[in-house]
Amino acid sequence: MSVEDFLKQAMSSWMNEEGPDSDIVLSSRVRLARNFRDYKFPTLLAHDEAQQIIKLVNSRLEKEDAPEVGNLELLNMNTLQPLEKRVLVEKHAISPHLAEDSLYGACLLSKDEKVSIMINEEDHIRIQCLLPGLQLPEALQMANRMDDWIEKQVDYAFDEDFGYLTSCPTNAGTGLRASVMMHLPGLVLTHQMNRIIPAINQLGLVVRGIYGEGSEALGNIFQFSNQITLGKSEEDIAEDLTSVVQQIIAQERSAREALVKTSNIQLEDRVYRSFGILTNARTIETKEAAKCLSDLRLGIDLGYINNVSKNILSELIIFTQPGFLQQYAGGALRPYERDIRRATLIRERLNLDINEK
Repeated sequence: MSVEDFLKQAMSSWMNEEGPDSDIVLSSRVRLARNFRDYKFPTLLAHDEAQQIIKLVNSRLEKEDAPEVGNLELLNMNTLQPLEKRVLVEKHAISPHLAEDSLYGACLLSKDEKVSIMINEEDHIRIQCLLPGLQLPEALQMANRMDDWIEKQVDYAFDEDFGYLTSCPTNAGTGLRASVMMHLPGLVLTHQMNRIIPAINQLGLVVRGIYGEGSEALGNIFQFSNQITLGKSEEDIAEDLTSVVQQIIAQERSAREALVKTSNIQLEDRVYRSFGILTNARTIETKEAAKCLSDLRLGIDLGYINNVSKNILSELIIFTQPGFLQQYAGGALRPYERDIRRATLIRERLNLDINEK
């Protein structure tokens, strides 16, 4: 399979779309945790009970198309190969917990992969909506429409005092987790992130890496999300996070402007050195690839490089993860083999743009 064919088949359609402030904000995501009345939480379910939940969700929701996104495809975790589940995690279509820890989990996934309904993760269902750029209100509206559609078919576990009841108490109330993925090389290069992260935490928000809790901020990509779900409305949570993100966007743009004014030649040299590595390396590890791709995307945003797609960071930071590399290769690879494949995939992908321009 050529790299062009592979990318066409592997890419979620939303990755090709541009949203507001997409030079800095890669994606906006909303997840709603919900449980069904009169059923145990997933952590307590026996195998047959877990299967009942999957059948209940699928049978009720297959009767009509989901709002906006149409038909949803059911994926049972116990029928997928480990590599297939890993790829879904790398695309952010499902959580690592559903892939690794849920023996009786499933997922209903829309064709464009903007909507994912995870079944028997920590909760009976988690409704996830994913959009490009800074679109938290729009993602919340989409999630609420999905939520209303599902609630017509099943009864939720809800308490007048505590709101939606969830397996983890920290999700009770609205059950909402909103997050924004941001590319912040300017703030990293000017050494401001170490000051910003504690300030963000004091606002009741949390900063994580690209794949959430416990993951690294590869390629200067950080995930900002809410911690508080009880005592605030869904709209207030999304609005508060959006407000903070807009301030970070302004700070990132100021940091980039300062770098251009004070260190333009050094910054341009950094960008082109990374571009050279990406277009010529025969072996490259994950961290080095992420760092170079971040530099390249910054160079594109600043106008140093104009013959490479702006989506290159979003694409290749995902496609150079272990699952995708092995899918592209058609089987399991040892670490050094993945480094070789990673370099090859990056070179071929960049050549597609360079040759077209």
